[in-house]
Amino acid sequence: MKKFIAVSFLLGIGFLSAQSISFEQEQIDYGSVKKGENGTKVFKFTNTGDKPLIVSNVKSSCDCSVPSWTKTPILPGKSGEITVKYDTKINGKFSKSIEVYTNDTKYSRKLLKIKGEVK
Repeated sequence: MKKFIAVSFLLGIGFLSAQSISFEQEQIDYGSVKKGENGTKVFKFTNTGDKPLIVSNVKSSCDCSVPSWTKTPILPGKSGEITVKYDTKINGKFSKSIEVYTNDTKYSRKLLKIKGEVK
């Protein structure tokens, strides 16, 4: 019985350890920007787990915002970035989503948002 409990405990710890993504912020407000101004913003994140985190894909809700990201595995305690470049040649208010796909066991898909207004 003691062996069964010990093995169950060790297996339980194995399931508890994993990679985990944590963002400094999940929404960036550009505020009011001038037409043609630099539309680049950065979402910073950290692997708060104990296994390497892999960001497998990042998709934007439109062609007007282009994401790029850290493509190498993020070791535990280390950080990475998702850079989003919004096309500020388009006048008006905007609100767009960025989908982040990772090997995080709890949140394999995370939704980020950008918003603002180009005048």
